[in-house]
Amino acid sequence: MAKKSATEQSAAEASYGADSITVLEGLEPVRKRPGMYIGSTGPDGLHHLIKEIFDNSRDEAMAGRCNQIEVVLLPDGYVRVADNGVGIPVGIHSKTGVSALQTIMTVLHAGGKFGEAGGGYKISGGLHGVGASVVNALSTHLVVNVHREGGEYLQEYHIGKPVADVKKIGKSDTNGTIVMFKPDDTIFSSIQYSWPRIISHYREQAYLVKNLRITLVDARNVTQKIPTDKVYWIRDEMELMCPSQTFYFEGGVVSMVRHYTAHDEPVHKNIFYVEKQIGDMIVECALRYIDDINPKIIAFANNISTPGGGMHVTGFKTSLTRLINKYATKNKVLTEKEGTFQGEDVLEGIVAVISIKMPEIQFEGQTKDKLGSPEARGAVETVFGEAFEEFLEKNPDDAKDIMKKMVLAMRARKAAKAAKDSILRKGALEGMTLPGKLADCQSKKADESELFIVEGDSAGGTAKQGRDRRIQAILPLRGKPLNVERARMDRMLGNQEVKNMIIALGTSIGTTFNIDDIRYHKIIIATDADVDGSHIRTLLLTLFYRHLRPVLDAGHIYIAQPPLYKVKYGKEIHYAYNDDEKQSILVKLGVSSDDVIENPEEAGEEGGEEVVEETEKKGKKAKGEVSAAKKGKVLIQRYKGLGEMNSEELWETTMDPSRRILKQVTVTDAVMADDIFTTLMGTDVPARKSFIQTNAKMAEIDV
Repeated sequence: MAKKSATEQSAAEASYGADSITVLEGLEPVRKRPGMYIGSTGPDGLHHLIKEIFDNSRDEAMAGRCNQIEVVLLPDGYVRVADNGVGIPVGIHSKTGVSALQTIMTVLHAGGKFGEAGGGYKISGGLHGVGASVVNALSTHLVVNVHREGGEYLQEYHIGKPVADVKKIGKSDTNGTIVMFKPDDTIFSSIQYSWPRIISHYREQAYLVKNLRITLVDARNVTQKIPTDKVYWIRDEMELMCPSQTFYFEGGVVSMVRHYTAHDEPVHKNIFYVEKQIGDMIVECALRYIDDINPKIIAFANNISTPGGGMHVTGFKTSLTRLINKYATKNKVLTEKEGTFQGEDVLEGIVAVISIKMPEIQFEGQTKDKLGSPEARGAVETVFGEAFEEFLEKNPDDAKDIMKKMVLAMRARKAAKAAKDSILRKGALEGMTLPGKLADCQSKKADESELFIVEGDSAGGTAKQGRDRRIQAILPLRGKPLNVERARMDRMLGNQEVKNMIIALGTSIGTTFNIDDIRYHKIIIATDADVDGSHIRTLLLTLFYRHLRPVLDAGHIYIAQPPLYKVKYGKEIHYAYNDDEKQSILVKLGVSSDDVIENPEEAGEEGGEEVVEETEKKGKKAKGEVSAAKKGKVLIQRYKGLGEMNSEELWETTMDPSRRILKQVTVTDAVMADDIFTTLMGTDVPARKSFIQTNAKMAEIDV
């Protein structure tokens, strides 16, 4: 690299001085880097806005000052959250010189969650005090109504800036806060909320705060005018014909465990439960074992879901393993030869909810995915350990059934390990070579390599012809892979299709899994657009979710989106991925329905004077390639499978990185996803039937 001259160096230094440092004021940092505050500007970040406002109301409930919260999705992208807490203070703040309400809504790190002076909350889900102000910054319009001390107060904001000072607009005989906001559609990729996702999250919150009534209303499609400035509780005070849910649980986390085990066979009769304060922390835990091989641990810290686990989960697992082994030794459950239970033995089939509430809580990041407070581990170990030991002693029948479950789990683990080791040793003798059906790519760089898992040998052969050999590998599937929902490792590795995929990925599986060894950063599932294709896709996703979860979490799994239609008009060819796109193409071509011939290869008499056009695309005749004798005819071919395309069509529509459409698979709600996989792939037939009937209207049916 050429060195800069002294003159150039001096000029560079002069241009980078004190004035080069940009200072973002007020809420500008939030709009400049929203991902730092809400995680992303996609669906996760959008839903996080509601959580931030709701959490403030929920903290009121945890402090014993609120027993009702209502969340309403309104037309035009607005969201309204109302509570009957004490109301945000509206007096002048001594440090900012403006009202406390305006301070909370416009200043980062301001709120009733810091120190004794502002001590509005001893226990709070908020850590950084940025929630309300961040929502304000990322909204085009926000209105706050405060009912407090006999008066109603209002302040309005546009893009985080107050339109005017807080003003009293009338008298009020209630207390509480109403926040209504509209997310900024120039920041978020979409401002369309997911109703099922909202229901799942706020049902959890109702379990976690006993005797709190949470009402959800989806009024986005309501045509009648909703007087949001005059009505306090929209669901109670208006008759709206729209979806709504109300959650209220007196049983707390016991009700939650009962909910998540409703479709399973319980191993023991009584649900374990403990709630106890230790120091300034409150530990609450409930658990039940079910006839399953997968554990389900749902953890919360100050009512914030912590899917990444953390110190409270570590304390729970450590205490559980130690206690079970202590009980087993005392009651001679295991022989000396069998040794002791391992962590995976005592966790098999467990459904547990762990909730800890504590002041000065520490999360890893603003999105609060993992609890970092080290004192939480000791608190959970002590409270859970003492209570669960007492539970086993007082409920000998339950203890006996739990021990039977764990003994079976231990023996199955050892048998599975022996079988797996045998399979892997055999593979090692064969050199652990890549499966013969795999057409690997030339590149050895995982970050640019792609693996297409293709349904059927026919489509696999076409994909091998049409691919970019440098970066694209093809693995055809013969038949349907194993349903691994309740399959142990030995049975999984004994299935050739599953074994081929694991060897092709390079990560191994189980205790030897290592995501750093993955051979492809894009794993693309390509199946037909029919019932069988959907089933195969679900079986593959079950494998990744249950046994290769880090691959899914890393964002490596994609679903291919092949077109449904090929539209040919003279020499013009267009591809449509749904019926709306097909109609749009026909409109652009300016043709009438009389000029359209659907599925010309099947048209017969309706097709008129049509002949099959021979093609020489890589030596294969394209099905349905028809030229119309009559000028102006539009030929539409409906694809029902990948095998109906020739290699060039498959490349153009489904494999070419510059033109294809891929859907990345993510897990936004691990508990809900776990529940769905259990329902769809488990043994409870009535539950699966009910799920299908309930969600049938959302299905895209291939006729």
